[in-house]
Amino acid sequence: MSEIKKYQLFINGEWVNSSTGETNEVLSPTDESVVGIVQRGVEADAQVALEAAEAAQKEWKKVPAKQRADLLRKFAAEIRAQKPMLSKLLVQEQGKLIGVAEMEVEVTATFIEYACDGARSIEGDIVPSDNPNEQIWINKIPRGVIVAITAWNFPLALAGRKLGPALVAGNSIVIKPTEETPLATLELGNIANKVGLPKGLLNVVTGMGRVLGAALVANPITKMVTMTGSTRAGQQIFKNAAENLIHVQLELGGKAPSIVFEDADLDKAVDASFHSRFDNCGQVCTCNERLYVHEAIYEAFMDKFMAKVRAIKVGDPMDPTTTMGPKVNASELANMEKLVAISLSEGATLAHGGKRPTGAGFEKGFWFEPTILTDVTQNMTIVHEEAFGPILPVVKFSSFDEVIGYANDSEYGLAAMIFTNDMRKIMRCNNELEFGEIYVNRGHGEQHQGFHNGYKLSGAGGEDGKYGLEQYLEKKTFYMNYNA
Repeated sequence: MSEIKKYQLFINGEWVNSSTGETNEVLSPTDESVVGIVQRGVEADAQVALEAAEAAQKEWKKVPAKQRADLLRKFAAEIRAQKPMLSKLLVQEQGKLIGVAEMEVEVTATFIEYACDGARSIEGDIVPSDNPNEQIWINKIPRGVIVAITAWNFPLALAGRKLGPALVAGNSIVIKPTEETPLATLELGNIANKVGLPKGLLNVVTGMGRVLGAALVANPITKMVTMTGSTRAGQQIFKNAAENLIHVQLELGGKAPSIVFEDADLDKAVDASFHSRFDNCGQVCTCNERLYVHEAIYEAFMDKFMAKVRAIKVGDPMDPTTTMGPKVNASELANMEKLVAISLSEGATLAHGGKRPTGAGFEKGFWFEPTILTDVTQNMTIVHEEAFGPILPVVKFSSFDEVIGYANDSEYGLAAMIFTNDMRKIMRCNNELEFGEIYVNRGHGEQHQGFHNGYKLSGAGGEDGKYGLEQYLEKKTFYMNYNA
């Protein structure tokens, strides 16, 4: 049995108990054992963390951006140096494959390093005035205290994605990781102290979203909230932030379509659509959530696709031969079973999987088989409700206009994938698909220099790249009249 990790709240450079002393257990998705015990912070703890961040930010904003970046590069380097420990923690708390966990640690470091590259690109404007002997200066300045709320699917990478640009821009930050996967994020406190990050600049607090999270969002010290998570949680955060009119950046749910046209490179489309459904057990917001295949190539595509699905090895995420691990918790597992039951009742055919695996190694934990549903029609629940797990509905289509209508028939608009060698189709998709990210002839997976932006109920604000860095900056305008 693994050692049970115990963590306090990380506030103002110190590890402290919550004001109540109450704790939460963190369970392993593989066998439901307790792998961590963390503090259950409440409103009073939110106040202390925000006050520490506010005090630290007043000094940090005076530091030149280049110097801020230099220190954060050391922070990123130490994350990379701690990869073995952090990767193991991610496997224990989230159930992801060890190779995926190692990749997540690396991405965490590169998120921060990319933000550091932007330190010299924080630029304002000089605008002509209507008045003589006058210029208008528009400066970019830090917002102040940032609250970051992260999801359980990539907890460490999401923390790095937010803290990098926040701190480079001259803000301070309070991170609240999700209850399911807080352990690796809490280790950032130890790393911050090791590299000499100023006390109070980075704070990590744990607790229930409806208590601690709500208190962080509604506090007047908070000047921006950046959150990755469910649409329902994002809507509640928007409401909680409304009283103080603070800036809110949300990256929420998705129901990404993967559209395979009749002229697509079949092997490339099969491979990309496959990985974009089952990577990280399907727990990726830009994952292939609904697969549309043209009727002319449907049989050939499905023959190749199903062969890959049948070859998936579900099991121990620490085993390098395993290709899919467990779901994150019991409620997520129950949702998989519910969605399959609803789909079958609505007329879908279960082509593969559809249940919990049995046998040695699966007695406990939150396991679910890779599942393919065929004979699916556009009006079925599984086409519209986010699964966020290893269930894939497959829909046959006959025309371009038909499938574009199907794809846009969603309350979500985060990502879409298209496979075609016809430039006319590509350009029409660019014009007509209602999604913030469109992947052409490849699977999901955004890059740091892009812009991760959702439409509709998939979010607001966006992050990454130069436009993401802008989220963490406020504008201040000076009317400089020199007609003395």
